[in-house]
Amino acid sequence: MQKGGTWTMAATLQTIADELGVSRSTVSNAYSRPDQLSPDLRARILEAAERLGYPGPNPTARSLRRGKVNAIGVLLTDNLSMAFTDPYAVEYLRGLAEAASARETSLLLINLPKDEEAGRRVVSNAAVDAFCLYCVPDWHGALDLIRTRGVPIVIGEDPNAFGPDASYVGINERAAARRLGEHIVKLGHRDIAIVAHWIVDSGVTGVVSADPDGLRYYVTGERVRGFRDAFVAAGLPWERVTLINAANNHRDEGAAGAAHALDRLDRATAVLTTSDVLALGVLDALRVRGLTPGRDVSVTGFDNIPDAEVNGLTTIRQPSVERGRLAGELLLDPPEDPARRRLTLPVSLVVRATTGPNPSKELP
Repeated sequence: MQKGGTWTMAATLQTIADELGVSRSTVSNAYSRPDQLSPDLRARILEAAERLGYPGPNPTARSLRRGKVNAIGVLLTDNLSMAFTDPYAVEYLRGLAEAASARETSLLLINLPKDEEAGRRVVSNAAVDAFCLYCVPDWHGALDLIRTRGVPIVIGEDPNAFGPDASYVGINERAAARRLGEHIVKLGHRDIAIVAHWIVDSGVTGVVSADPDGLRYYVTGERVRGFRDAFVAAGLPWERVTLINAANNHRDEGAAGAAHALDRLDRATAVLTTSDVLALGVLDALRVRGLTPGRDVSVTGFDNIPDAEVNGLTTIRQPSVERGRLAGELLLDPPEDPARRRLTLPVSLVVRATTGPNPSKELP
């Protein structure tokens, strides 16, 4: 602190205590427990603090002393920007923020590096009261450290990843995807491609050969398995389906993936995707090629983000904002009954203009 051109040591609780002839704990009570002091004494302490340049107790230290920092740690993938650019993530976090702000709690967005040792450091250093695992693979080593911290956890992907002690808010991913697959086969489609993000960690968008039962990422795996369930039940061999890996859940990756389904002699008549963002990229690819969605090629998404309705996209509607809000409420105000901390939310199939009958009319 500078006074009159000279530097002096910053005032502390003890500085004020010495100035007024009271104990250090009395000065501390003026900030943390004002009900313990008379109004006159508290006013004298605050006046002295302002005069001496005391900024108030360190909020971090105060929080650590009481064992609570009023913050939820939201674990994302290594790409923190998804919290601001992915439409579904934005809606989910809006709901989570609504629940948190109603309880005077903040959100700390945490990017989780793929490097597991770096991930452990991030989790270990996070000063939070609870963790919300938004988009985290259940095999990441940092999750073991989260378990040992003993703070509340809510997950939104694999309901069995943390056992019965963790809260869960999610949907039946596989059953929802099956409804999309059933819709497509009922329309007579047999030449089908799937564009899915993170089928493999190659970082390359292209056709892959992968066993749906062995896919590493839970949400992608469940949605692809749901599609397969519908196709196999309809008598369509899985080997006939073209599986395309999208390196990321980005619109341009959806367009790049669609090229592998459209630029071939046996062009797919239907392209299913694991997100609306990828589906919008597929629609971009159709537009460039002069193809009409729903007439020349059917396209489906997943999530029902705002742009899905704008573009007439057939998709699965899931309650994104509500899902985030419920996750926050389970962390900050959990019900006593453990069964009520495990919530599977309803979804619905929304049929719009991007799906239509197989244009070749060649049914088996």
